[in-house]
Amino acid sequence: MKENIWINILEKNKLMRSPDEVTAFENALASLANYPQDEDLQNLHLILDDRCEQPEVMFGLIHFLESFDVSAQIQAFVTVVPQLMLVASEWTRILHSRILNDDDACRLYLDILHSLNSQEPNFVRQLLEESASYHLNQREPKLELAR
Repeated sequence: MKENIWINILEKNKLMRSPDEVTAFENALASLANYPQDEDLQNLHLILDDRCEQPEVMFGLIHFLESFDVSAQIQAFVTVVPQLMLVASEWTRILHSRILNDDDACRLYLDILHSLNSQEPNFVRQLLEESASYHLNQREPKLELAR
């Protein structure tokens, strides 16, 4: 992946410990939003950090991630989730929950996770796959047997 100055600025300021860091983060995110690139998705997910002092600002990144094509966004998420969980377990949970709450996205998520886990099993991704499968099965209407 090519280096992106805006992603570097996001990375440098992601903890948002001062008003200057918040401003730099918001400005870099706005600049990225002008020209979104799918190839940036993995790096953008890895900006998420549970130590961030301004979670409402970090939600701007969540919304930006969700503005991408759902397939590209989910593919990037499941690719980096083992890394992401190390520094952003809460943000990982939030993204996972948001995907589960959209039936179409959840089905796609399940398919992508299943495919990746078939090729290269990963404990975290297997848990996510089980969670998505369970979630979808809970939503499907149960057919009553004729008596």
